[in-house]
Amino acid sequence: MGGLTVPGAWLRARLTTRTAETATARTLVFSVPDWPGHLAGQHVDVRLTADDGYQAVRSYSLSAPAGEGVAISVQPVPDGEVSPYLAQELPVGADVQLRGPLGGWFVWRPESPDPVLLVAGGSGVAPLMAMLRARERSGAATPFRLVYSLREPGQRWFRDDLDRYAGRDGGADVHYVYTRVSPDGVVRPAGRLAAADLSAPGWLPQDRPLCFVCGPTGFVEHAANLLVGLGHDAGRIRTERFG
Repeated sequence: MGGLTVPGAWLRARLTTRTAETATARTLVFSVPDWPGHLAGQHVDVRLTADDGYQAVRSYSLSAPAGEGVAISVQPVPDGEVSPYLAQELPVGADVQLRGPLGGWFVWRPESPDPVLLVAGGSGVAPLMAMLRARERSGAATPFRLVYSLREPGQRWFRDDLDRYAGRDGGADVHYVYTRVSPDGVVRPAGRLAAADLSAPGWLPQDRPLCFVCGPTGFVEHAANLLVGLGHDAGRIRTERFG
């Protein structure tokens, strides 16, 4: 199951549900009859075809593990060709084409015993959410920590699931970094991700966590440099970037 690292055939995918994550972002779940399964952290190519035959292809991370449908989470890009249509206009019941799953390095497997540090910037939380959900679905006891950097509270994706994880004792831990506006009651002042945000018992360099960092290119480079500066092994830092 999963593990595919090269493009395969284009598959018919029917939109079954669209769920709001924020005022603009949406999670889309597709039914794909010939789907081979996937690993948390993999992505897909989505192809749309216009009536005149024009085609556009974009890549999206899968935001749910195998067994919970083929889900992508989309933040519309202003003046974009594909993301606004997927997020706002594609009718439930309509078909698109998907190719995947793709990628075999930025993945988490439930049998891995290493503690996991997830670092997300904005919509980069999507594949990391798939890892958290895969952990829960598998019943794995692997310690997980998510450090989620976002501009302000209204841009938080997967609110209900993350509130549930954050409310548990041990296991999965969630830490928010607000860069522009912090909600009431949050002690940490708004500001850029810092080394202190990445340091916590159980995820220090000596604990040898496997680190997954995803987000815009500048954020990923900044976060990866912070991790290396803290003493984390560069070989245990896996990055996925966009933009």
